[in-house]
Amino acid sequence: MIKTFADLELDSNIVEAIEEMGFSRPTQIQAEAIPQALDGKDVLASAPTGTGKTAAFVIPALQYLQDFPRRKPGPARVLILTPTRELAMQITEQAKALAKNTDFKIFTITGGVQYQEHADLLAHTQDIVVATPGRLLEYIKAERFDCRAIEWLVLDEADRMLDMGFAPAVDRLSNECRWRKQTLLFSATLEGKGVEGFTEDLLSDPATIDADPSRRERKKISQWYHRADNMPHKLALLKHILINQAERTIIFLKTRERLAELRAEMDKAEIACAWIQGEMPQDRRNNAISRFSSGEVNVLLATDVAARGLDVPDISHVINFDMPRTADIYLHRIGRTARAGKKGNAISLVEAHDQPMVERVARYIQEDIKERFIKDMRPTHKKSVFKKKKKKDPAKAKTKAKPKKKTAKKK
Repeated sequence: MIKTFADLELDSNIVEAIEEMGFSRPTQIQAEAIPQALDGKDVLASAPTGTGKTAAFVIPALQYLQDFPRRKPGPARVLILTPTRELAMQITEQAKALAKNTDFKIFTITGGVQYQEHADLLAHTQDIVVATPGRLLEYIKAERFDCRAIEWLVLDEADRMLDMGFAPAVDRLSNECRWRKQTLLFSATLEGKGVEGFTEDLLSDPATIDADPSRRERKKISQWYHRADNMPHKLALLKHILINQAERTIIFLKTRERLAELRAEMDKAEIACAWIQGEMPQDRRNNAISRFSSGEVNVLLATDVAARGLDVPDISHVINFDMPRTADIYLHRIGRTARAGKKGNAISLVEAHDQPMVERVARYIQEDIKERFIKDMRPTHKKSVFKKKKKKDPAKAKTKAKPKKKTAKKK
């Protein structure tokens, strides 16, 4: 059983860099994915944000490059595809930190950078390139980027790439990199026809890994909820938490319309915040994340689509102003806090119609989510109780079904 990074049989220079970054022991996804990747297997992994997935593919890639050193200068040997510019920047930053004791050259190719600037970089030797699919294809078409030397192809946030319409670009890039030895695909979820279709064409007999955050990791997150009678009560609870409890907070909402309504309320309350949502211009999105990351504002409003892949350190609170549609999305949301061994808080503001989702989440994560109260702000309505549907007895169902068949024949 793998308990330390030393158990992974990595070169000492990589282990030293890992220790300098403050990682003491591998997360579940790292302990399961790294050995499979080092054994030369394709990897298909389900890993929500916050589980340490970036290191799960960067560490074995670095070890591979050391085990099989290049003989002469040339183009990149490892290509990491990711859906957004900021995610590409985050991966590059972490890869450079992990590779600090090596001479590997790590570059980023994304939108928002002058063409000539990238062209100058690509004229030099690269070892790892982290790229967004659209911009990389531009360079391939212009014959500025050579995929024939790619030995490892990594796809991060594959489900989001599908959501953003990158499937044709990824197929083209996969074909361009057809001489590769290995493919690693990471996705928040492996469910759905889209990801299944994606994986069939890209991977060869992959090791499948499902790495939900372990209960030990989730214990670092204190989870509770407050019941709200109505929207004014819900807003009052939120303002109280932001003013009296929270330090650095992400607030999740289910739609862009709901986000716009809350932004207006925050303005009225004179609470400074930034916000991100789907289909937002990249420069405005980058500006919002920059303001939040730098501490210029301590509150970020976000929809689920917009927040995929977001990794900002030192989040003290995640607040579900709207409960998510599914329990696994809840898990992805709360994973934004309690990073790098720190503790965090996840608070849900729950109206009567949200109560079944709270109970569904509790069953899914196999933990009780306690209710808390704020003095002088207790709800006036009683907690809603929803009866569970009884499972039908298959034997009884068959006997009941027989007479129905007879009447159908008479007709």
